[in-house]
Amino acid sequence: MFRVMKVLHTADWHIGQLFHEYDRTYEHQQFLDWLLQTLINEKIDVLLISGDVFDVSNPAASAVRMLYTFLANAARNNPALQIIMTAGNHDSAARLESPKPLLESSNIHIIGVVERDAFGNIDYDKLTIPIKDTTGNPVAWCLAVPFLRMGDYPEVASSDNPYTAGVAAMYEQVYQHVLQYRKAGQPIIAMGHMHTQQAEITELDKTERLIMGGVECVSTDAFHEDIKYVALGHIHKSQRIGGKEHIRYSGSPLPMSFSEFNYRHQVILFNLEGEGISAPTTLEVPVSVGLQRIPSVHSNLSEVLMALEKLPANGAETDIPAPYLEVRVLLEGPEPALRHKIESTLQGKHIRLAKIDVKYTNGHSSVDAPETIAGSNLQELQPQDIFAKAYQVKYNNPVPAELLQLFHEVAQEVNHTDN
Repeated sequence: MFRVMKVLHTADWHIGQLFHEYDRTYEHQQFLDWLLQTLINEKIDVLLISGDVFDVSNPAASAVRMLYTFLANAARNNPALQIIMTAGNHDSAARLESPKPLLESSNIHIIGVVERDAFGNIDYDKLTIPIKDTTGNPVAWCLAVPFLRMGDYPEVASSDNPYTAGVAAMYEQVYQHVLQYRKAGQPIIAMGHMHTQQAEITELDKTERLIMGGVECVSTDAFHEDIKYVALGHIHKSQRIGGKEHIRYSGSPLPMSFSEFNYRHQVILFNLEGEGISAPTTLEVPVSVGLQRIPSVHSNLSEVLMALEKLPANGAETDIPAPYLEVRVLLEGPEPALRHKIESTLQGKHIRLAKIDVKYTNGHSSVDAPETIAGSNLQELQPQDIFAKAYQVKYNNPVPAELLQLFHEVAQEVNHTDN
């Protein structure tokens, strides 16, 4: 009789990330400790980690140690636990795979590189991982596909979008490959690290998550209809895609930027039951270090400083780091002492200034929006003209006369020195 297998899906850990230059070791360790306990409490049989394990391709030794200590502890706590980890676009595929020889005798599978044989054919066996019961017999199959870089996927002739067509061909071929091993009653699940069509993203996603200018958005049609669950990584907001319950991003366990201020950070649980799966459920990850935005909307500097004054002072000594703070200021023009004023107000407060987000009022300038300057016209412009245009672009206001005069005096001094 088929035993129910409990699966946990997570992704986008970004171990080693600096949050506006603040070290996040404490937060990542808190998450991994929570995850270790969750694996025990929920009696998890299979852990899926869908890419971006590290934040950079060459992580610090402390970040690498943190990951492999977690893997060792997870395997020690539950020797029957199977872990399947794939590389994301932030990971070095080869570096992530480097400890594979030490893990071959364990239930930990790390897939980073898409290997090919001597004839250039993709080795699909390396991408098909059997999920086994306690007796060692396969009861399900996982298509463990890492982030696909150019050259990793099959070429599709005459395609308008070679990347998305290649990714779809990759999943179709690895699916067809696993059918030669799959027996009746064994469900197939898949992993991926990609940007899918219909994924909900923030403004930051548009600048950081898009890798190839937006052409990499993969359709959910890339996943065969008989694949029972698709464990995705890359987009940090937990969500189902295309209205399909079984195609999901788990989201990141920690907020990676202030644009993720309102995200619910969680992992996804589901059961492999016979040829299908149970309805996926979510488990929220506890927040170990919070984010604060003051004020909630951009406000003038005097209002901002008053709001900051109301923050609580440092209390008793604690090992828990202070929350990260984004200060939101609305200005009419440059404010050279802005950071000094904010930092002075925050002295003695239980908070860590991470970001000052400045917006500028539109003003009532009669100056037209600056036009694009052609290279041929650049030589005709005087330095003060370029300065005035740059100021207008940044502040939506003309340069104040006194500031323009100061710039003119500096420019004259420079010219005098050069001569």
